[in-house]
Amino acid sequence: MQQYNFDKLASELRKDEGIRLRAYKDSVGLWTIGVGHLLGKDKRMDEVTADECDALLTLDIHLAETVLGHIIPEWREIFDDVRQRALLNMTFNLGNRIANFVKFRAFLALGDYVSASHEMLNSVWAGQVGERAKRLSEMILKGNDYDYRV
Repeated sequence: MQQYNFDKLASELRKDEGIRLRAYKDSVGLWTIGVGHLLGKDKRMDEVTADECDALLTLDIHLAETVLGHIIPEWREIFDDVRQRALLNMTFNLGNRIANFVKFRAFLALGDYVSASHEMLNSVWAGQVGERAKRLSEMILKGNDYDYRV
């Protein structure tokens, strides 16, 4: 069983989500803080320290692991580090809604990364997250790290 690079994933999520120590409303009007940590409709806190932000990120990554494990139980066994991180990043963003990507998951199970990548890019989600979807679909397609400097 391959273990993904936790530090790389955390860094990628910081770049994708940004780091906000003060609570803010996200694109759909829900309160959020830290690295994409969802507070919900109610603003349950105003700000966090950098250490608290890191702790929330760690908890949220472990939550994404749990969610992904319920939807794709074998994700740790059949995917390499890069694809594991791409799936976790997607799950971090979507939560349980990643289960709605039925064709995407079916293509992944077959090892058809071309079709899986295509399904990612042809989703409503891809239109919402833009470059993030392109980068993650490239990671799924090629199994290579993405160069953020490009």
